[in-house]
Amino acid sequence: MNICMVMSTPFPPQEGIGSYVNGLSSTLQESGHKVTIITRGSLRKTSWELVNDMQVIKPPYIPVYPFYIHLHGLFVNKIVKSIEKEIDIIHIHSPLCPKINTSLPILATIHTPMLTDTQTRVDETTDFHARIEHFMGKYVSYPIEMNLIKRAEKITTVANSVADELQVYGLQKKDVEVIGNGVDESIFHPLQTSIDERFILFTGRLDYRKGLFDLIESSKYILREHPNISFLITGKGILIEKLKKRVHDLGFSKNFSFLGFVPKEKLIQLYQQATIYALPSHYEGLPTVLLEAMACGCPVVATAVSGNLDVITHGIDGLLVPPKEPEKIAESIMHLLYDEEKRKKMGNNARKTIEKRFTWKKITNSYIEKYESLLRYGF
Repeated sequence: MNICMVMSTPFPPQEGIGSYVNGLSSTLQESGHKVTIITRGSLRKTSWELVNDMQVIKPPYIPVYPFYIHLHGLFVNKIVKSIEKEIDIIHIHSPLCPKINTSLPILATIHTPMLTDTQTRVDETTDFHARIEHFMGKYVSYPIEMNLIKRAEKITTVANSVADELQVYGLQKKDVEVIGNGVDESIFHPLQTSIDERFILFTGRLDYRKGLFDLIESSKYILREHPNISFLITGKGILIEKLKKRVHDLGFSKNFSFLGFVPKEKLIQLYQQATIYALPSHYEGLPTVLLEAMACGCPVVATAVSGNLDVITHGIDGLLVPPKEPEKIAESIMHLLYDEEKRKKMGNNARKTIEKRFTWKKITNSYIEKYESLLRYGF
């Protein structure tokens, strides 16, 4: 099969949907299929690149709001038309992808519905930019998403919670197939290491819905009992200075390290060495970072929200806590800090969960079944 992936995020990726497309596409290629990726370029003419044996096409992207997606769509559809005879199926990864005009079958994967995503940001902050994003989500992105949904022969998503959220788009849960997210378990794997420093790790984007202020507040309780514990925060985002200020105001600067963007090799080492991985999010789809940490055998404390609930069985392969409750986060983290045997058992179980349900091979095989069904039966 020749599959054309259409996405709106950078490629080669660093995180998010780009990483998802990369994991899926790489595994498809290993299985003998050919993948072409179309994503956003720059203001310059269309570029054609070869990345890991995949053709990556980047037509011009002109950020003229609110018409940017429609303008980009003109270039994307021109590319699709030129390669249409070489393609069997088109796989779109929303959000913010243009409508594709083609006679080929389309499968659309909804990673995060924009109505939910932008409303969550408004709920988290009174920031003017967040309100503008919500307005754009409702009056620009939502109609575009609806066009994608109406045009696609099959709709899939990454988590049961996202399938529920799509009901406001007129979709019933039976209309949406939950495929999930994946991780390369051969790269993200446990490693028996012995290090003196114990630390709690967070990886991800530094924005409001990730719940990082809750993690910082939880440290007030944790550091009373464990004053030598470190908190390592990786990732970039709009909150970096505010987070640093809050840590400074609490007098915990020596316990917190903000590492910024961390290359994959270093990130894997952090997962393998971390005492506990903390994910205090207020909202998630199905976060890749959670799967990466679990694949590395790291015991996890995560909030009981969205896609986290699809992955973690409380008390078996991780601990779930209520969102926006720093004291509960602290209680669960301290529970594991005091019990090394439980940390080991939970980390081992986390690895087993990934091997059983969330490897890229398993996720890709599910997509191949959907592609074949579309090509054979049209649904």
